[in-house]
Amino acid sequence: MEQRLLGRTGLRVSRLALGTLTWGRETDEHEAAEQLKAFVDAGGSLVDTADVYADGGAEYLLSRLTDGLVPRSELVIATKAGALPGSPRPDTSRGHLLDALDGSLRRLNTDHVDLWQVHAHDPATPAEETLHALDLAVSSGRARYVGLCQYSGWQLAKAAARQHALPGATPLASVQLEYSLLQRGIEREALPAALDAGIGLLARSPLGRGVLTGKYRHGVPPESRGSSPHPAGPVQPYLGETSRRIVDALATAADGLASTPLKVALAWVRDRPGVSATLLGARTSAQLQSSLSVEALTLPGEIRAALDDVSAPVHRYPDQGWTEL
Repeated sequence: MEQRLLGRTGLRVSRLALGTLTWGRETDEHEAAEQLKAFVDAGGSLVDTADVYADGGAEYLLSRLTDGLVPRSELVIATKAGALPGSPRPDTSRGHLLDALDGSLRRLNTDHVDLWQVHAHDPATPAEETLHALDLAVSSGRARYVGLCQYSGWQLAKAAARQHALPGATPLASVQLEYSLLQRGIEREALPAALDAGIGLLARSPLGRGVLTGKYRHGVPPESRGSSPHPAGPVQPYLGETSRRIVDALATAADGLASTPLKVALAWVRDRPGVSATLLGARTSAQLQSSLSVEALTLPGEIRAALDDVSAPVHRYPDQGWTEL
C-alpha cells in the first residue's frame, strides 16, 4: 500500500487508514484482531481511534492487539480528545485535553501517540488555549504530531496561522473531515484552507455513511443503519433525489469497470487532491477486506471526470457569480 506524507510533515502514513469507531461495541476482540491483521498484511499503518469510542474500550482493545498480534512499531496510532460522551458540546480546555491524553496513553499502554487530534471545535474555549494544549503534548513527548477534526475553513485557517506565527508552536499536521461523493462541502473553504497551510486531510465517511455502497438503491435493508431509529439520523440526508442520481452514476461506472460501487467511491476519495489518508470503517473483517481491495483499482480519467461532474456541489457564497469582476 502506498505511504504518503501527512501534510507538510515527515510523518508517513498509509493512504488507507483503519478506523475503530465500532471496536468494543459492534466489533468484538476477535473481529478487531482479524481487521488489524488484514490491514497490516495489506500494508496499512495508520490506525485511528478516540478516547470516547466505546468509552475508551477501543483504545484498550487496540493496546491488547499491539501486545500480542502486531508490534507497536509497525503502526501509526492516532487518537482524539475533546468529545464528551452524551454531550453535544465538546470540551477542549487545556485541563480536559491533557487529562484525556494521559488517559489514552494508559489505555493504549504506550508512552506516546503518533498523532493526537482535537475531536471537534469548542466555541466556549479560546482557540489559543486549545492549541497550547497541543504544543504541550508535543513538547512533553506524549504526542509526535497533532491535528484537528471537524473544523470549518476559517477555524482551520486561524489555527494554522497561530501555529505558524508563534515561536515554538507545533504546526498542524492534519485535519479530519467528512468527504465523499455525497459530501463535497469541504471543497468550498475547509479543503482550500488545508491545502494552503500544508495540512493533510484525513477523509472520514468516504462511503457517504454507507449509502455509496449502493445498498439503499432499492429501499432500506432491514439490517442496515438506515433501518434503525437511533443511527438512521446520519443516513437520512443522503437518501434524497440528488444522492440517488450520484449513486446511480456510481453504479454505472462500477459496472463499466467490472468493479463495485464501494471500490469506485473509495478510489475517488483516496486520490483527491489534499487527501493524505482515507479512513475505512468496518464492523467485520469481511467488510474491511472488501474496502482494502480498492488498492487494485485506479480510476480512468474519464470515469473520474464523470463522477466529478455528477456530484459537483453548488458553491454560492454569498450569491452566484460573487467572484466575477
